[in-house]
This record gives sequence, structure tokens and C-alpha cells, in this order.
Amino acid sequence: MVSEESGKYLLNLAKESIKYYLENGEKMEKPNDYPLELDEKLGVFVTLNKNNYLRGCIGYPEPILPAIDATMEVAIAAAVNDPRFPQVTLDEFESLDFEVTVLTKPEVIYVAHPDQYFEEIEIGRDGLIVQKGYSRGLLLPQVAVENKFSVEDFLEHTCMKAGISADSWMDESCDVSKFQGQIFK
Repeated sequence: MVSEESGKYLLNLAKESIKYYLENGEKMEKPNDYPLELDEKLGVFVTLNKNNYLRGCIGYPEPILPAIDATMEVAIAAAVNDPRFPQVTLDEFESLDFEVTVLTKPEVIYVAHPDQYFEEIEIGRDGLIVQKGYSRGLLLPQVAVENKFSVEDFLEHTCMKAGISADSWMDESCDVSKFQGQIFK
């Protein structure tokens, strides 16, 4: 996880990256004066909301890039490449609420029986990834809280996000992983 100062830095960087891209049509240069802890490879998501409704959300669940680079990339992607929404415009930029979530490395939850997931998953702490074959869905920890999900609801909605049946989490061929997220708004 990162310090509060570094998290706020990432939040401002996400905003700056999007604004620069919308104004210039290209990615801005990486700043030179960033906190060095952001060189650590971490999973990062950037979420955009407008009037309390989702407007874009893209991220890297796995730690494949340094947090500084991942944040710049996924911020722009959340604004212009989320297939669920039209591209964000410069006119609406000021009306957006920004959120950066820094993730721990996902860990597969090993259970002997699906009922054990209820003991292993904590609403408000854990985010989920469900994978069955090539289908994969991810929901951030805050999604369960915002929607008042039970653990079962959370599992079902993560399955649906993967494009598989809601009860797939009970299937042995389905992997369920959890991770934690540090949220900066």
C-alpha cells in the first residue's frame, strides 16, 4: 500500500493526465518530482463518476507497471476507452468526481466447499475477481458497500461482470480471488 501523500499525488496525477489528454490528444510526460514509492508495481484503478453515476472505470488488477505509470495509463483509458460509455469531453471534465484505488496483489481463495467463501470474504475490505475459463470479472471493494451487497450478492455480481451465470462461484472450475484496495477520492 502507499502513503496518504502518495495516494493524493496519484489522484491529482489522474486528473492532470485526463485533462492534458483531452486538451492535447496525447499522453503527458511523466513528472520528475513524484514520490519514489510510486515506482513500485501495483494494481491501480481509476473511477470517474458524474452526478453520483459511474462515468468510466478502467484499471490493472495485477501489479504489472509502476503505480505512477499505471495511474497515468488507466486514467486516460477510463476517460476515453471504457466501452460502456462515450468518451469524456473537456466540457464535462469539471463535473467529474475522481477516484484512484491502489490494489494489493490478488490472492486465490481456496475452499473445500463454496459456503466457506462467506467466512473468507469481508464486505468493505475485499474486492473480488472471479475467473472461469477465459471469462473474468472484477469488482472493487467499494462496489459491495455502495450497493449494500451481501457476500453472496457480491459473488453473484462479480460472476455476472465476467459474463457467466450468477451461481458460477459455486462451481469447482471457477476461481475466486480477493484483494484489498486503498481508495483516494
